Amino acid sequence: MTANPELSPQGLRVAEMIQSGAGQTRPIERAPGVYESRGIGNSYLITSPAGDVLVNAGALDDARRGKAIFASVSANPVRYIILTQSHANQYGGLEVYKTPDNTIIAHRNYPEDRAYSEALSPHYRRGSRRIFANISGRAENIVPTREVAPDLLIGDDGYAFELGGRQFEIIWTPGGETRSAVIVWLPAEKIAIVGNLFGPVFGNHPNLNTLRGDKPRWALQFIESVKKLRALNPALILTGHEAISGASKIARDVTRIIDAVQYVHDRTVEGMNEGRDLRTLMREITTPPELALTEEYGKIAWNVRAIWHEYTGWFDPARGTTELYGVPPASVAPAIAALAGGAASLAERARVFVAEGKPLEALHLLDIALAAEPDSRRGRAAKHEALTLLLEQSGGRNLWERMWIAAEIRDLEAARGDTGE
Repeated sequence: MTANPELSPQGLRVAEMIQSGAGQTRPIERAPGVYESRGIGNSYLITSPAGDVLVNAGALDDARRGKAIFASVSANPVRYIILTQSHANQYGGLEVYKTPDNTIIAHRNYPEDRAYSEALSPHYRRGSRRIFANISGRAENIVPTREVAPDLLIGDDGYAFELGGRQFEIIWTPGGETRSAVIVWLPAEKIAIVGNLFGPVFGNHPNLNTLRGDKPRWALQFIESVKKLRALNPALILTGHEAISGASKIARDVTRIIDAVQYVHDRTVEGMNEGRDLRTLMREITTPPELALTEEYGKIAWNVRAIWHEYTGWFDPARGTTELYGVPPASVAPAIAALAGGAASLAERARVFVAEGKPLEALHLLDIALAAEPDSRRGRAAKHEALTLLLEQSGGRNLWERMWIAAEIRDLEAARGDTGE
């Protein structure tokens, strides 16, 4: 593994949030009787005289630690466990908290979400580990040792209950990271526990379709789900990783998120109707300054692509007839390389692109060179240079982009231990 700090998660806010539970021994009290245990996904304990409510169990190791942390402030039994979505950092620790006397609540889509996730488990885990292996730790510390099914599946109209004088409302938000996503609303306290509705970073462009692979989110469904939250006028939002306070600030920031995603959606649809191609729209669509969001997790260009595919599907006419068939561009790489004088010649031309500050053009050439001659040391060296420049130009601020490029560079370095000529 490379020692280059630019290839590590160092300094990435999302990574810091995911790792922030390490060493935690006491819960954070976010409001009277509302406690937080941090981890890959935060868990929240809401106490009452009649028993407690747990929102999200966290990943498996986080739950083992979180249970002890919560026990330091409450000896009450956990009466209800509410899952805000169907990812392992919400359900992974259910076995730690489940008893015959508590009720696990999830949306009716939860079993379907879990079924397709398990059916594609090797695929999803392979993609996830490529990005998160150096951030979230070993998979066996995240996923459960046994499946624990919900006891109560709620419908699309939501669910409400009272416990020990505290009111709880569960509101379906299908625009969250999974189709079973919900908000837990405490109306008396005006607290909304939203899970990963916004992703791990509040005020960031949502990641409508992740690089690890997952069912894409629909942009307008995300917007409508966030509007449900705005209508509650919360004074405190507890996400999967952050606490956002102040009713006026929340209203302002949530409105900007809604308007920014709507703007990207509308400009993408306009471009499609004008006959402009996908990659042009990815390059050209930006938001005006008043709708600026960070791009630490999601990115505008990726959301343009997600929206395009949401409406159009997999076929991109700009890529031509060959897009309809299973013969990849790599099939002609040896012929192109031969015409160019071999992979080494392509690698040298790619280095010219790097010198001109064009790493993506260089990578297009190197895809051909290395498809033709996978063991080309010049090709690997040039690709290393192109990826390093790409990382530098990107600024390394987006977690997915930075960790993907880092994984590509590590693969090159592992191929033969160096990138020399």
